[in-house]
Amino acid sequence: MRNRLMWAGFGVLATVVGMAAGHLVASLLDPASSPVLAVGSTVIDLTPTPLKEWAIRQFGSNDKAVLTGSVLVGTLVLAAAAGLLARRRLALGAGLLLVLVAAAAAAALTQPATGPVDVVPALATAVAGVGALTCLARAATPRGDGAEVGDPAGHGAAGSPTRRGVLVAAGSLAAGAVAMGAAGRLITRARTAISDVVLPAAQDPAGPFPAGLEEKVAGISAFRTPVDDFYRVDTRLTLPVVDVDGYTLAIDGDVDRELTFTFDELAAMPLIERDITLTCVSNDVGGPYVGSARWLGVRLTDLLDQAGVGDRADQIYCTDVDGMTISVPLELAADGRDAMVAIGMNGGPLPREHGFPVRMVVPGLYGFISACKWMTHMTLTTYDEATAYWTDRDWAVDAPIKPASRIDTPRSFQEIDAGDTFVGGVAWAQHRGIAKVEVRVDGDAWQEARLGPSVGDDYWQQWYLPWRAEPGEHTLSVRATTQDGYTQTEARALPFPDGASGLQDIIVRVS
Repeated sequence: MRNRLMWAGFGVLATVVGMAAGHLVASLLDPASSPVLAVGSTVIDLTPTPLKEWAIRQFGSNDKAVLTGSVLVGTLVLAAAAGLLARRRLALGAGLLLVLVAAAAAAALTQPATGPVDVVPALATAVAGVGALTCLARAATPRGDGAEVGDPAGHGAAGSPTRRGVLVAAGSLAAGAVAMGAAGRLITRARTAISDVVLPAAQDPAGPFPAGLEEKVAGISAFRTPVDDFYRVDTRLTLPVVDVDGYTLAIDGDVDRELTFTFDELAAMPLIERDITLTCVSNDVGGPYVGSARWLGVRLTDLLDQAGVGDRADQIYCTDVDGMTISVPLELAADGRDAMVAIGMNGGPLPREHGFPVRMVVPGLYGFISACKWMTHMTLTTYDEATAYWTDRDWAVDAPIKPASRIDTPRSFQEIDAGDTFVGGVAWAQHRGIAKVEVRVDGDAWQEARLGPSVGDDYWQQWYLPWRAEPGEHTLSVRATTQDGYTQTEARALPFPDGASGLQDIIVRVS
């Protein structure tokens, strides 16, 4: 039994060495081509929409870590089986490792915008993994006259293994794996760092930004979401590495003139600055996938006017640096709202997580039809001619953000002291504006809350209601009404296919 566990461990260690080598090579080329990440990306693409939504609801922003961990665990189980096969015959164990690597290489090649170079990390993984398994097998297998490497029945005094030899081999390989993994992480971090990008001031700046309610109502969301706290929902397991000096944005398709802009050319155009709240369609009632920031960019219509849009196009088919596609309804994007090709966020360049160097921002539309990050192409076309990633997965084509409100404080199932306190949170109805927010306690009459400052209809509003909390268990509900008179519906709908609806109810215990 101990011998079998040792050989299973050999398979796992050899695979870890291979993955570390692949990760290191990928960090020098394209981090997304790292074998585990390539398999994970393929799993994301093949996962049915209901299962994706379940994962987001269950794991939130940790869904990618859970997916990567699941792929890793499955790989290591098969790696242990490879080690056990190598105990019987090295070629069998090495063959299983090569099958695993071949699957990773195929996954890398099936991703959009890939080429032959994306197989190189898988080749490095194969060489390092099989080499490590061979080294461990030689250290552990008795080798007498006629005995083959990997044959546990071999005998011979001349080549008998020692525990020390096995430990030295395993320790050296483990140290090598740690070193390669750490080097890959450091290289990736260095390549994704943003430096020497200075943005010009906006010719059409946003107005003064007022102080929010967060100093008065503890626990309420900040009026402007810090970059580090801004939600991120996308299909990527690693961030793309885009060199701003070589970056270009192309506009083609149904246009009078096909155009290409460098980053410097975009930054030199008349820029606008706007406070806009973004919302993910996967955000459930009361969910966290909403954030508010100050964005800097070029008006989308300025670019479209330069290109001259034809009379056939009904969508802007956006493509990112690695081939991910998002469809933006042309009519809504060009109807006068402050849609922009953004290059800045909260006073600095876009962070890599949020689309550096260039992304789309269209207020009032869920991100899956408006917020292409790392954008390199805008093709004017029709929905009949081209369908984007989410359209192919049966999400809605036209998805305006539904008005919503959220209770930030107190938290659901929180126990608070009796007496005077606050109920507070945020409400949003981008491109429509919030007229009022109401709170209901234990099903009684709705009470109008007090609104915080406003910086426009495209931005959320904080709100709070003074509440005298009596001992016991209480149910708190919230709803918002828009400037055009629409009040949030109580009818509950899941995010798929065009956004969640319903009212948030929380239970609070007062002692």
